[in-house]
Amino acid sequence: MFGRVPTGGLGRMRTTVDDGLTAQQHTTTGQWLAVAALTFGTFLAVTSEMLPVGVLTPLAAGLHISPGAAGFSLTVAGLMSAVTAAGVSRVIGDADRRRVLACAMGVLAVGNVLTMVANGFTMLVISRLVLGVGMGAVWGMAAAVAARLVARRNVTLAVSIAVSGVASASVAGVPIGTAIGDAFGWRSAFGVLAALAGLAAIGILVALPVLRRPVAPRAGTAPAPRLPLLRASVTTGAIVIVALVTAHFAAYTYVRPVLEERTGMSAGVIAIVLLVYGVFGLVGNFVAGAVAGRRPRATLLTLAGGIAVAIAALTAFGTSTPGAIAAIALWGIAYGGVSVGGQLWMTAAAPDRIEHITGLYVGAFTASIALGALVGGLLVEGVGLLPLLWITAALAATALAAGLVGRSPANP
Repeated sequence: MFGRVPTGGLGRMRTTVDDGLTAQQHTTTGQWLAVAALTFGTFLAVTSEMLPVGVLTPLAAGLHISPGAAGFSLTVAGLMSAVTAAGVSRVIGDADRRRVLACAMGVLAVGNVLTMVANGFTMLVISRLVLGVGMGAVWGMAAAVAARLVARRNVTLAVSIAVSGVASASVAGVPIGTAIGDAFGWRSAFGVLAALAGLAAIGILVALPVLRRPVAPRAGTAPAPRLPLLRASVTTGAIVIVALVTAHFAAYTYVRPVLEERTGMSAGVIAIVLLVYGVFGLVGNFVAGAVAGRRPRATLLTLAGGIAVAIAALTAFGTSTPGAIAAIALWGIAYGGVSVGGQLWMTAAAPDRIEHITGLYVGAFTASIALGALVGGLLVEGVGLLPLLWITAALAATALAAGLVGRSPANP
């Protein structure tokens, strides 16, 4: 279907085979630059979603709303992102994926501009709905497109790099955005994100080749179900991801008050501890990506067990500073691999419907973020911090159990 296509403005040519992956044995520099452009897009998308956490107090004061109302903007963006990611591959049909991604970055820029100029709660909600559309399209397509940009031998690495934008947003994006907001005002932070999203749109148009709908399986092959979610291995993976991400965000949203109340850490020390979490998260992303391509089930279930143990350890030994730091580091490396590990599970479970399954996966993931934040708030208000941690550790263990008894992808 593709034949020979140009790699955008890089002026290179390459041949693609009809499963959407390049037929060549080695990935060129231009193709890696295309993957980098995707990674920058996912980085900006997730930073845009999560930045209100870093500027929550001044944002709420500037809009004359409560911090709780300002925090609701994360739930709004997450839910809209989930809906968009789940349906984007069906809506765009045969459209050029390069142009769709560039347009999505443009929508992300508009969402950030609307947040920057918001004058009240209603405008804030509208801006985050718009942003959720852009975020869902970018994240929902990035991994599937990255797999089509490189030689077959480099697919797993390309997916890991593209998804690393999600982890690096927590490590670098939100702290940098918060620093800009503290120095120049919270509106300026969203303005910078809008400008960068515009530049990312241009970069995607320049770096990526023309990519249309992946070719259907050749004649003579067994027809695949139209709905990948009906496959048992996909359903199992979705259950594991929803339980695991919900558990993580229910607990991690309140990690700062946990460290303040139980360990007595100062704000400066907590910032360092969370940086440790982020660095270990990046390590976990690439380690999981290297292993999950061959063993997606074992990788994801190991990460689930790691998260359960880490939250339980923070609960049991969190009054000790070394114990709390060790638990946070384990938590970081385990959760850092969840996004790419889950992505590769789903890809192995439905290799003939990669775009569709990626959209469903990202939709479930982002909806679970919103659900986790909601559940965490209800538990903190209802039973307190310590019960919250024990309950979320049990939920992570439940994810592990579901993966053990459910159907796994073709690879173990």
